[in-house]
Amino acid sequence: MKGIRTEQEKLWAGRFGDDYIERNNRPYALSSYISLFSRIFSRTKSIESVIEFGANIGLNLVAIKQLLPNVDLSAIEINKKSAEELELLEGVRVYHQSILDFAVDYERDFVFTRGMLIHINPDRLQDVYDLLYKTSRRYICLAEYYNPTPVKVDYRGHKNKLFKRDFAGEMLDRFKDLELLDYGFVYHRDNNFPQDDLNWFLLRKM
Repeated sequence: MKGIRTEQEKLWAGRFGDDYIERNNRPYALSSYISLFSRIFSRTKSIESVIEFGANIGLNLVAIKQLLPNVDLSAIEINKKSAEELELLEGVRVYHQSILDFAVDYERDFVFTRGMLIHINPDRLQDVYDLLYKTSRRYICLAEYYNPTPVKVDYRGHKNKLFKRDFAGEMLDRFKDLELLDYGFVYHRDNNFPQDDLNWFLLRKM
């Protein structure tokens, strides 16, 4: 893997990222992810390839595989321990690297993030938007924490490691051939399939 560029990358590539594996592996997670993606995919068609930017150990991809058994899956992950877990998943192409180092090898039908953009250094967000756009053949899904204006939030004792903003709106402004297809919210107190107060936005290339 190439060099670490930002303090946020350093955090996630190291012990903090290792510890996140255990925090992220919650008993209800898989069923909640299946519920989330079933709703999102109901607004799409002909999804044959998917890539996740910042995949951790791949629970999102496992959920997607339940819904789309024949889909081609790829994952980009900066943390070595997480990437090793991803390598154990059958049929997942793993890129152990920073997303800032990712070179688009082929377009995917569906490109997505879930809780990844919030941890990107704001100075590099435009680069990440460009990569998401270039990698997508048709759909881009951003499942992140939303705020109408950019704000910083202390994250587990760390400053400058979590940022909320209107990620989808910024992409819509940057790429004029994108349209907003659908959006939603999943409450942490949902009776059946909770998420961490997550907003999702489904964009489509026109």
